[in-house]
Amino acid sequence: MKKEMFNVGKIINTHGIKGEVKVQRITDFEERFEPGQQLYWVNDRKDPKPLVVRSHRIHKGFDLLTFEDHPSINDVEGYKNGMLMVTEEDQEDLDEHEFYFHEIIGCKVYLQSGEEVGTVKEILTPGANDVWVVQRHRQSDVLIPYIEPVVKEVDPEQKKIIIDPIEGLLD
Repeated sequence: MKKEMFNVGKIINTHGIKGEVKVQRITDFEERFEPGQQLYWVNDRKDPKPLVVRSHRIHKGFDLLTFEDHPSINDVEGYKNGMLMVTEEDQEDLDEHEFYFHEIIGCKVYLQSGEEVGTVKEILTPGANDVWVVQRHRQSDVLIPYIEPVVKEVDPEQKKIIIDPIEGLLD
């Protein structure tokens, strides 16, 4: 049986010649990229490849990582466009009102009246709070801030989110 795995980042490029990769983060957990962390590199054509983080720093809004036994650009060149993942066992227990991205993406969003708004397709992490990108039917996407006055109920089991949008949010 295959282990379930979850995205924590996407390798978008190499950086320099010393084996560093530029990662677009898909997690709120800083500790995912700490030295010694076990990650798995995955793309659709190969089995997951285990990697251990050797170093981590942030540069221009991206995470730059190096991996144990990968001292050169030649060692990491093939990792471009692959995903960095963790296994289900590596997931942390969350506090109330905290969710993993994979629990939120794909949820249907409804107004308190029951009217469907759309489906969460992506989560942005620009700063103080996450922003959920909701794809609407025949309309442009809408950005929903994950803040208490707006998001009233989240039920990942039922794949359902209820919101009370602030004025102008859905315009």
